[in-house]
Amino acid sequence: MNTANNQEEFEKSLKEEQPPAHWSAELRALWWDAQGDWSKAHACVDHLSTPGASWVHAYLHRKEGDLWNADYWYGRAGKRRPSHSLAKEFDFILSQFLSL
Repeated sequence: MNTANNQEEFEKSLKEEQPPAHWSAELRALWWDAQGDWSKAHACVDHLSTPGASWVHAYLHRKEGDLWNADYWYGRAGKRRPSHSLAKEFDFILSQFLSL
C-alpha cells in the first residue's frame, strides 16, 4: 500500500520517529510538515514533478512565505494559490492523498 488508510492512521503515525517508508513521497512530506520539519518535508518532493508532488511543494513554499515560488509550483500542479488558511489547505491536501 502506498498511502495511509485514513486520518486516524496518519495521526497515530506522528508518534513514530519517521513516516512509514511505504507511503508516497507526498504523504511523507505532509508527515514531516506535521512534525514541524519543513526541510525534510521539502526534500521529499523537491526532486519530483508530478502534479501531486508539485501541489505539496507549492503548499510548503506558501508556508515558508515564498509566494512567488509557491505560485510557480501551484501552476505546475494545475492549481491556484488558495486564500484560506494554511491549516485548511494542509487538511484538504492530506484528505486528497488519503483517498488515493
